Amino acid sequence: MSRIHLRRAVFGIATAVLLSACATQGPMQPSAPLPPGQVAPEAPQVTPEMTAAAETLTRMAALQDRLYKVSAPLLIDNAELCTRHARNLLGFTAKNRYTYPGAFNDAAHAVLGMGERLQVTNVLNGSGAAKAGLRQGDELVAAAGTPLPTGPDALAKVGAVFGPIVTKQASLPLTIARGGKERDLTVPVTRACAFAIELGNADNVNAYADGGRIMVTRGMMGFVQNDDELAYVVAHTMAHNMLGHAASQRNAATIGSIIDNLTRIAPDTSMLIGSGGIKAMPANLDITADRLAIYLLARADYRIEGASAFWKRFAATYPATVLNSHSANHPALAQRTATIDKAVAEVKARKSSNKPLTP
Repeated sequence: MSRIHLRRAVFGIATAVLLSACATQGPMQPSAPLPPGQVAPEAPQVTPEMTAAAETLTRMAALQDRLYKVSAPLLIDNAELCTRHARNLLGFTAKNRYTYPGAFNDAAHAVLGMGERLQVTNVLNGSGAAKAGLRQGDELVAAAGTPLPTGPDALAKVGAVFGPIVTKQASLPLTIARGGKERDLTVPVTRACAFAIELGNADNVNAYADGGRIMVTRGMMGFVQNDDELAYVVAHTMAHNMLGHAASQRNAATIGSIIDNLTRIAPDTSMLIGSGGIKAMPANLDITADRLAIYLLARADYRIEGASAFWKRFAATYPATVLNSHSANHPALAQRTATIDKAVAEVKARKSSNKPLTP
């Protein structure tokens, strides 16, 4: 399967975190009328501070969008390898103004046009949501006839509505509002690895896996030179989740708290001083993740030949002495690159013999 085809494949976020991550934010459609008795607050006057906050949200959204697109084929084409982590997923994300704190709340409302209803913020090309006709800016009204929550708690409550439907059905009957008019859509679901994909809003050059989430920092996204290199990072991190390494190393809670912190618009960077409390990954676990990552990459049609050179270049730029960098958390470079080279040779041999790409 070609990479272009994979880029257009169905992509989603696990139901429990379906609407949690930042996504590309463009002009929104006019809001549909709210339920009887509910009054929308007036939009505040736009200030320079709101405009600056909106620009920050937009920059973060662009990085998250790229991260989604690179991660999509890794999650989709490796569903059969994820076993315990595979779920029925959807192909869109959504937010409302209350997703953002303080001044960012007002900016989302006044500048980006977000209100009480959850509005679609990202639809990937070729996804079930895209094929159903869902668009950025659509407001989520109901699912299978059940009204969807609005207001400050909408994001926390909507999973309880979507979850049972997506678990039991092959598609999601969705009522949306667009341009002040309601319409019904049927959004197909797909089977994929149900790892949440998060952007870390920090400049340290790292990636984190807490068992259920994959986080790549802004600093790491600035280091990688192309989508293949970003895929190397995501696949290695994803492999640690699939293998349960955070739990076996008793790092899950520590890494989870770092992910919780770095997903904030204004994180507490003091948590990143030193090692951040994360124990370095032992070489025997790291090489198992590296081997699995090469298979994940190959199945997703990424260029595996560059993986070893990438990690060598990374370690030369950010050696293990740079605290809270990826090398500090994964110091066994020689063992890792030897494993990667061997795995690349294995994959090539399997391809030439038409054998399945299973590790």
